[in-house]
Amino acid sequence: MDEHARATGRRRERSLASPRFAGGLFRNTRRTTLGPKPGMRMGVAREYLFGGQARRPPRPLAAFDPREGWARPIASSLRATWLGHSTVLLEIDGYRVLTDPVWSDRISPFGIAAPRRFQPVPIPVSALPPLDAIVISHDHFDHLDHGTILGLLGHSTDTPFIVPLGLGMYLEAWGVPPARVIELDWWESVEVAGLRFTATPSQHFSGRVGNRNKTLWASFVIETERRKVFFSGDTALTPEFEDVRAKFAPFDLVMLEVGGFHPSWDHVHLGPDNALEALRMLGGGPFMPVHWGTFNLALHAWDYPAEALHAKNIDLLMPRLGSPFEPAHGLPRAAWWRAAEAVPELVAVG
Repeated sequence: MDEHARATGRRRERSLASPRFAGGLFRNTRRTTLGPKPGMRMGVAREYLFGGQARRPPRPLAAFDPREGWARPIASSLRATWLGHSTVLLEIDGYRVLTDPVWSDRISPFGIAAPRRFQPVPIPVSALPPLDAIVISHDHFDHLDHGTILGLLGHSTDTPFIVPLGLGMYLEAWGVPPARVIELDWWESVEVAGLRFTATPSQHFSGRVGNRNKTLWASFVIETERRKVFFSGDTALTPEFEDVRAKFAPFDLVMLEVGGFHPSWDHVHLGPDNALEALRMLGGGPFMPVHWGTFNLALHAWDYPAEALHAKNIDLLMPRLGSPFEPAHGLPRAAWWRAAEAVPELVAVG
């Protein structure tokens, strides 16, 4: 039996043994439907056709080339760079972790019918620094991207992929060696090169074409001896955030999804208001919204998540695209995204 066949067998055995796997599918702790809530479907259709929201900015947002910033020393031992959507480069105690990397222009196999990004990534994959780990939260196309994985394989020959149960079947099919794929069930942990990763509960779903809920979804805690970061992936509110708080808080950075939201989808996505409740349940901490400002995946205006949070007058980390920052030092509460029409070009850091 070759290495890939053995890896496939191990993946299957681990999925079957998971408490979240029943009847051939992974399930949330609380059973949820996947589409709009009953009674809201007509309203969603009406809003889709006649809502009138500006779902794309008139021009790309101003973005920074982060390489000059990455070359500078880190005073607090934790730095983050938002590269768009849920893609963040974390520099934590000298290690580098990339979350949900997506560089492709379109995020599904349906050609010109696929959602297209309205915000370019500030740099190509080839310009990334060496990576110590890559975290992928679930298998949806805007989080697990075939073209990006191929680019990362060319960029690095040994970086491990930390993923929920089942995602290894995609990565290995695309050429990632089985030894570089580490699958975790909820509450399982692994130590990689001085970093500790724990897959924690989320309330969402998985599935690409014809493969609904055959793989698990997860949030992640990423930690060293001195720092802890929470990355939500895609999720709705779940009481299990209180369990995460009890086991891991306080956090030095909390990254929560805020976009791709509609009130009828609050059983699978957070949105701005529920993100604040999730933050409270997690014990607070420096809050960086992700999963916005890149793709038109919902019915709200493209800047709704940013504007809704900005209006709350709360401590908020809203970094400019490609601009490295240290959560311990905070960020100005500037609504920089409002300059999208006036400042379309890529500008240098400094």
